[in-house]
Amino acid sequence: MPEAARAQALHRWRVLRPHLHDGVPLPRAAGEAGVALRTAQRWLTRYRADGLAGLARRARADRGTRRLPEQLRLLIEGLALRPPGPSAAHVHRIVVDVAKHEGWPVPSYATVYTIVRGIDPAMRTLALDGDKRYREVFDLIHRREADRPNEVWQADHTQLDLWVIAPSGKPARPWLTVIEDDHSRAIAGYAVNLGAPSAIQTALALRQAIWRKSEPGWHVCGIPDTFYTDHGSDFTSQHMEQVAADLKIRLVFSQPGKPRGRGKIERYFSTINQMCLPTLPGYAPRGTKDRAGQAKLSLAELDAAIGRFIVAEYNQRPHSETGQPPQARWDAAGFLPHLPDSVEQLDLLLLTIAKPRKVHPDGIHLFGLRYLDTSVLGEYVGEAVTIRYDPRDVAEIRVFHDEKFLCRAICPELAAQNIGIKEISAARNARRRGLTHGLTERASVVDRLLAVHQPPEPVPAAPQGEPARPTAPALKLYRED
Repeated sequence: MPEAARAQALHRWRVLRPHLHDGVPLPRAAGEAGVALRTAQRWLTRYRADGLAGLARRARADRGTRRLPEQLRLLIEGLALRPPGPSAAHVHRIVVDVAKHEGWPVPSYATVYTIVRGIDPAMRTLALDGDKRYREVFDLIHRREADRPNEVWQADHTQLDLWVIAPSGKPARPWLTVIEDDHSRAIAGYAVNLGAPSAIQTALALRQAIWRKSEPGWHVCGIPDTFYTDHGSDFTSQHMEQVAADLKIRLVFSQPGKPRGRGKIERYFSTINQMCLPTLPGYAPRGTKDRAGQAKLSLAELDAAIGRFIVAEYNQRPHSETGQPPQARWDAAGFLPHLPDSVEQLDLLLLTIAKPRKVHPDGIHLFGLRYLDTSVLGEYVGEAVTIRYDPRDVAEIRVFHDEKFLCRAICPELAAQNIGIKEISAARNARRRGLTHGLTERASVVDRLLAVHQPPEPVPAAPQGEPARPTAPALKLYRED
């Protein structure tokens, strides 16, 4: 019973109570309450028949309906649903003219306004905002949550609201790739890059997510049952299909242009932008003026800062939806994650950058560098091999022969450093620019000095006995012809 109807029934019951419980005659009880006797008799009859519910005012059977022709009501609604959505006053003016012409009762402005306001919001959204907006707001969503850790992992990319210093020395906004466990909300892996999302970024983040972590408080690892992503080209590549088949992972993609059910990982991106990045130099939230000049961090420093935030803060803080810290919720299941046999096997599947090379007597050549392993490669001099490497650290490469892992080869010049391809490329370009500048400078000095110290060319003397002939003018004048 609605609250208003219930209050009304209680009021009428109080009028009848002296008669029902105290034996007061009904005319006296009605008179003391200021109610007509006939009305009190009608209330008493309804109370004895239906109890307290009988004392509530009965709703009219035609409540909510209007005595308007159905075609007139449809006309009002149809006009209101025409893009871009006219005002009720505009609809009323048109309806008045049509109603007079058709001989229908002319509705008041209040009636038209009430009909317009009563249009189904879903119908209004579909008519005025389009099919896409309707699906976002009114389509039914099955927001399923995984029952256990590693049942479903989600992955996505975002461009961070922060500027860093690129290897070239210029400021740039980096991209973040994240892999999240659906059940625990724990972050399983991530990758920070300057380039747009690509298959290699996804593979590197997935490699970190699957393999054991070196950080003592970060236990999330293993091969997931399902990998849920959007329809980006990096996720739908043939390589990812092969990886999923080899690791027995089920790939699930959201429909193109309809990223439904991806709010969990989008929420994590908001957390990064609100809780991690504002503490770092170069933070530039959207809508603020350009802050590229405030960039101070390198990409490696940003990578380390995000890693610390994930391990020490995000994975340890209770989640608002689950009520548990993500890492604790992942650990609570007490299960043994399924892992590849070795990190070499995982690299063979995930690292997409593979190049054929030949083993030379002085090692393997890559990026103008030399990679050595005296214990194994000496037996394969002259043989064709396949090398695989992590683009974030090319101080070491992995060497395969006939799909069999041979060894790790080290570049002596980079052995104690973590140097990526972009750093090497930037260093090479800087070196080349320096050499080019040096050549240009030296060439200009040579040209200038030779022009000063070189003796002038002698002018041939005119033959004796003949006057020197005047030099002909460069411009031909007709009067001298």
